[in-house]
Amino acid sequence: MQRILIDTDPGVDDALAILLAMRSPELHIEAITTVCGNVPVTQGTENLLRILEVLDLEEFPLIAQGEVQPLVKPLVTAAHVHGDDGLGNVSELQNADGSPLYPLAHANVSSTSGVDLILEMVTRYPDELTLVALGPLTNIAKAIREDAAKMQRLQKIVVMGGAFEEYGNVTTTAEFNIFVDPHAAHEVFHFDVPIHIVPLDATHQIILTGERLHAETDKRPDRISQFLRDATQSCMEFYRQHIGFWGFHIHDALPIGMLTCPAYFESVPAHVQVETEGTLTSGMTVAYLRHERRHPNPNAQVCIKVAAEAFLDHFFERLR
Repeated sequence: MQRILIDTDPGVDDALAILLAMRSPELHIEAITTVCGNVPVTQGTENLLRILEVLDLEEFPLIAQGEVQPLVKPLVTAAHVHGDDGLGNVSELQNADGSPLYPLAHANVSSTSGVDLILEMVTRYPDELTLVALGPLTNIAKAIREDAAKMQRLQKIVVMGGAFEEYGNVTTTAEFNIFVDPHAAHEVFHFDVPIHIVPLDATHQIILTGERLHAETDKRPDRISQFLRDATQSCMEFYRQHIGFWGFHIHDALPIGMLTCPAYFESVPAHVQVETEGTLTSGMTVAYLRHERRHPNPNAQVCIKVAAEAFLDHFFERLR
């Protein structure tokens, strides 16, 4: 069993990733930390508690709230994609008696900061812990600044972020998680720990269509299925209007999939750099991924291919 810590900015695709992780017997989620990104961090922590409540857990991972601002830039959020609450506006839904349809789980949020909880978990599980980063890398960069020697005892960091041969999803050149805090990404990617990156080049290969989602959730009308339908509506509507199909890319589920079904993923070594200053290219990730001219000193493994249908089958099988 793999010990993991999830660092997340809970939006809709983060929710799917957390559900997949919690339903995967190969993984033991030791802790979850929140960070500013898709939504402000306080809203992200509320979203995390709503997601965990859907799972009806007897025991919760350790939870801590992390950084409220990127290292240098002002915060940019993505409510226009994920809904005003970042979770498809499920916080507004009510039962017939007026109670929230998706209340907050009765889980303790630690008074320890997210950064300190990361360092505490690495200390508790040296050389065992995998850190899965589903949002901007602010918490992780801050933890490295605070105690680099301790952070070097991570087994690896798995990051959803970046775009190399694909267009970005915020600007032409930048993917959201890296764009929000490029300075943190620069520091993390140049830190001496194995880094595995799942960029848009891979996540754009997975399209969860509305038809597939409803076909799967109609098979078993339980609470998770209802949540999947409710939480994804706003994302799917955004994609229908702006991207041209009814569905969406479930970006953040892929780093979890790399841990639960690695055979579905193909990665290559690369030397990844992050543009932190460019007016038009802030947040751009730069690397040569083709075999004939790869860098002699790679700092990351970059996922370039995923078995899309096999992964979607795996995702729904676990959630069933």
